[in-house]
Amino acid sequence: MSNGSSLPPPRRLRGTLLVVLAAVVVAGLGGGWLAWRSAGGHGWPGAGKPAPSDPAHDAAGGATGPGDSHAPGGKSDKGGKGDAPHDRLKGKVVVIDPGHNPHNNEHGREIARQVDIGNDRKECDTTGTSTNDGYAEASFTLDVARRARTLLRAEGAKVVLTQDGDRPYGPCVDKRAEIGNKAHADAALSLHADGSGTGNRGFHVILPARVTAGPADTAAIAGPSRQLGEGLADRFRAITGSEPSNYIGHGTGLDKRSDLGGLNLSTVPKVFIECGNMRDPKDAAQLTDAHWRQKAARGITEGITDFLVH
Repeated sequence: MSNGSSLPPPRRLRGTLLVVLAAVVVAGLGGGWLAWRSAGGHGWPGAGKPAPSDPAHDAAGGATGPGDSHAPGGKSDKGGKGDAPHDRLKGKVVVIDPGHNPHNNEHGREIARQVDIGNDRKECDTTGTSTNDGYAEASFTLDVARRARTLLRAEGAKVVLTQDGDRPYGPCVDKRAEIGNKAHADAALSLHADGSGTGNRGFHVILPARVTAGPADTAAIAGPSRQLGEGLADRFRAITGSEPSNYIGHGTGLDKRSDLGGLNLSTVPKVFIECGNMRDPKDAAQLTDAHWRQKAARGITEGITDFLVH
């Protein structure tokens, strides 16, 4: 039988080669990991979120903007320094009240119910007006409110709508004010379009008058609401190109009223905006144009933002 004197050396050589190879692999991986960590990486390379340069990641990151209810904690999915320009309204709450409701005309008895507005009693709500071609004010206000919500969320705000086409009617004017109050809104805006006569053109912003009666007390919000309204009028005019009303406000674009429950009962800074006159053909052409409505939403967003950050 052979003593196998030629076999042991190859086995020892294979073991040595395996040890050397393993050391090289570990050193290579460790060096790569250390280099990646020094560049700011977390975990192992290739794990976790897609690289910021990935177009799919960038597009997905913008799908739910800051403050969107689908983003946990109301934060952007992107994170990092890139969010800084879009955090101007971080921590702020904005309530947008789309005037009327597309289904109000199906609930005449309910919206005719009288509610307390502090210094009087008025209908729960109304159907609103429309253009001569039948475009409803309620459709206009809901569209612009949704557009403004998207823009405000992109600035980091939490946005609450008093209705989002999800109610059979209303809510009533007193409940619209209550929604803003319960949300502890930093600013609230009620969106409308007017129904005046032909030739009456332009927008105007309605400010709360001083009312102290029953459940209404606007003493604390009258001043801040005026600041909100003045800034809103300036930005709305600049961005939409629309002129202040030629029939209300003496060219200032501002009006003050004491007969609106949505203002009388508010405990947070709040104004109304009548974006134009639906019964005037020239104004109606703007109000029915989606491009102009986007400008209106931008003007509203910038007006609210100016108020909240200055």
